[in-house]
Amino acid sequence: MIGVAGRDDADTFQQWITDRGVDAFEHIADPDIEIWREFRITSQPSFVFINNDGTIESHIGPLGLEGLTARINELIAA
Repeated sequence: MIGVAGRDDADTFQQWITDRGVDAFEHIADPDIEIWREFRITSQPSFVFINNDGTIESHIGPLGLEGLTARINELIAA
């Protein structure tokens, strides 16, 4: 799992990670929103899942812990 911030400066981005306690996984900055464009992300929160065969599934909007956990478990089982 990788978090991608595309709209805030580095200090705001780091504070968001700290405030939400999501520092257990990698986060990167995307100041030129190149990654966002590549995966057709238009807003946060958004999720991009890359399947074993390389296909990409994007979900724009919240998933919640239950939805995210279910989708990750589906990918692991595949």
